[in-house]
Amino acid sequence: MASLVETPGQTVGPFFHCALPFDGDSHLVDDARPGAIRLYGTVYDGAGRGVPDALVELWQPDSDGNIVQRPGSLRRDRHTFTGWGRSATDPDGRYSFTTVAPGSPTPGRPAFFALTVFARGLLNRLFTRAYLPGGDLGADPLLAGLDTARRDTLICDVGPEGGYRFDIHLQGGHETVFLAYRDRR
Repeated sequence: MASLVETPGQTVGPFFHCALPFDGDSHLVDDARPGAIRLYGTVYDGAGRGVPDALVELWQPDSDGNIVQRPGSLRRDRHTFTGWGRSATDPDGRYSFTTVAPGSPTPGRPAFFALTVFARGLLNRLFTRAYLPGGDLGADPLLAGLDTARRDTLICDVGPEGGYRFDIHLQGGHETVFLAYRDRR
């Protein structure tokens, strides 16, 4: 039997701004919900400019660390938390989500948002994590395996108005740590 070889993903062009966003895509919960927070930041290119046509997807557990497995992400009712959202960047490369702070699905490990980045020129999407500050960051195997400067690219800052800021640098001296998944199971 011949083995199948994976082919590279298609280059994501700026077309997805008209095809992938949907009503309420970046609002996993209503702004008025108790415990609602913002996760926001900017996607930067290698020259330090904001990427105006990137798309950031967010995957996260609820505030108790439960992985939510409910349908309805594409038809938001602003009440049912599904743990998934999508935010297109604005002309300056900024994105924003209204959500809840994730709990840790693994006791003793720090909580994080799982993020996926799509942008023009990328042959495949990029995966990263945005860890909440505080907690025992050394208890996470991924963070423990990184030197301090690289680890810092995965930790959110507390914003001046609450919420968390997480900038994503696609290249350059402050490049965010991106993850490679070897197994699709």
